[in-house]
Amino acid sequence: MIKVDLILSCGGTLRNVVKNELIFKAGHFPSYYYQVVEGKVKMNNYSEDGKEFIQEIFTAGRSFGEPPLFINEPYPANAIAISAGVVVQIKKSLFDEMLYKHPEVSIELNRSLARRLYYKAIMAPELSSQNPEKRLLKLLHYLKEQSGTKTDFFLVELSRQQLADLTGLRVETVIRTIKHLEKQGYLKIIEGKIYLEKMF
Repeated sequence: MIKVDLILSCGGTLRNVVKNELIFKAGHFPSYYYQVVEGKVKMNNYSEDGKEFIQEIFTAGRSFGEPPLFINEPYPANAIAISAGVVVQIKKSLFDEMLYKHPEVSIELNRSLARRLYYKAIMAPELSSQNPEKRLLKLLHYLKEQSGTKTDFFLVELSRQQLADLTGLRVETVIRTIKHLEKQGYLKIIEGKIYLEKMF
């Protein structure tokens, strides 16, 4: 996470977004660095039959869309606000200048990108697994790790549909799997909300 004040002092601006607002579109070339200040943003693709696949969901403090920015390639996915919120953005030329003046920011960005590559590496075999419980548990533990939560009791702030889109499962399968995992003691469901309870 880059400090918002630093981004603003280097020429960045705050952008208010509404739910379902398109921040950038797949195929377009990047011209800004983006970081969530408030709310949530998803990066997604659609299959030929219109089925959505969510690449990842980004919450406050997390940046998104940087790899294409660094290598000047088009975005491979859309970025869409899934709630009203605020995004800080800074033009590529000013962003490059900021990194040059503040090399410690580059180090932190490298760590962030490395964590995301690691996630994709560990999720790849799980997403090819036919076991929905393994897919879902791996995702939930990743979400907990990204949140920085240290307790064993973690609130999953995603809908069943969003979990389905992230894992490539049908929402009906996610609902059944959550019930099975609750019976096994991995999850608790309290007033419809999902809580991750123990390691696996």
